[in-house]
Amino acid sequence: MTSDRTLVIHSPAELIAVVPFVLGYHPHDSVAMVGLTGARVEFAVCHDLPPPDWTEPDAAEAAGVVADAVARQETELVVVVGYGPRRRVTPAVLRSAQAVRTRGVEVLDLLRVDGGRWWSYTCADRGCCPPQGTPCLPGDSVIATEATFRGKVALPNRKALTAQVAAVEGAERAEMARATERARRRFTDLLAEDLTAERYGQLVRRSGQLAVRAAERCYRSGGTLSPDETAWLGVLLVARSVEDFALDRAESGHEWQVRLWTDVLRRVEPAYVAPPACLLSFTAWRAGRGSLARVAVDRALAEEPQHPLAGLMHSVLGHGLPPHMLQLRGRGR
Repeated sequence: MTSDRTLVIHSPAELIAVVPFVLGYHPHDSVAMVGLTGARVEFAVCHDLPPPDWTEPDAAEAAGVVADAVARQETELVVVVGYGPRRRVTPAVLRSAQAVRTRGVEVLDLLRVDGGRWWSYTCADRGCCPPQGTPCLPGDSVIATEATFRGKVALPNRKALTAQVAAVEGAERAEMARATERARRRFTDLLAEDLTAERYGQLVRRSGQLAVRAAERCYRSGGTLSPDETAWLGVLLVARSVEDFALDRAESGHEWQVRLWTDVLRRVEPAYVAPPACLLSFTAWRAGRGSLARVAVDRALAEEPQHPLAGLMHSVLGHGLPPHMLQLRGRGR
């Protein structure tokens, strides 16, 4: 689920042009449902077309799950947009529309996009919606330019989105491995000092808070952490108290926070992936970038299936909960 309260559309063509920027990527062989309040885009949710071998009950059940998520947004209107050939898209679009209607959501329009053209299932006016379809707006259209100006990006496909959270490779990976080994030794010494002084984690918690604040200052000013700073932060985030502290401070969902946790996630060694992946997922979700939030939490679960925060974010995103429904206050500030 991706939320966006800044883009205003005035036609089906503009809506189609905006969807990739709201999702963060250009959808293919899929169905998107776009929530509107008047002419303002509130959110978009996208799911793949059912495989050809699926039975109708299976496809209807899957559409119902997505419709439940849409209904929880309490939106006024929904436009259903299918991407792909008519044979596969038409039943999926009609099925999705019926699913949201049965949940009390009004469907404004049903659209199909394929080969750079679009069609409406609800418009019978050949002058408005010709049988050969209407050309989609160009990539440099006014609405696309506005979305880009507002900092939104439309990647070629979901695979490109997933690549944004993939681990760095080559020389940078080797340097992070060396930095992580130094951070591990430093962390072991800190734990020993904690136990010797009978502080029971106080030094770790304090060191984590300092590291989180330093990282925030760095990225707020447009900087980037060094390999040693990144590795040290990644190791400290294993402590639940440090992860909670960082989570509490991530609620604002600023773009620099998305950049911070993306960088940390991509650079840390696999054993330390889950906390920054969850922090990125939460921050992206708060920022209205649901697609990025999903691929981030998928990365967390791939490395650590039982991670508590990853499980929570998986449920939040799976149920399509809007950000205002989950507030995390007073956890480590």
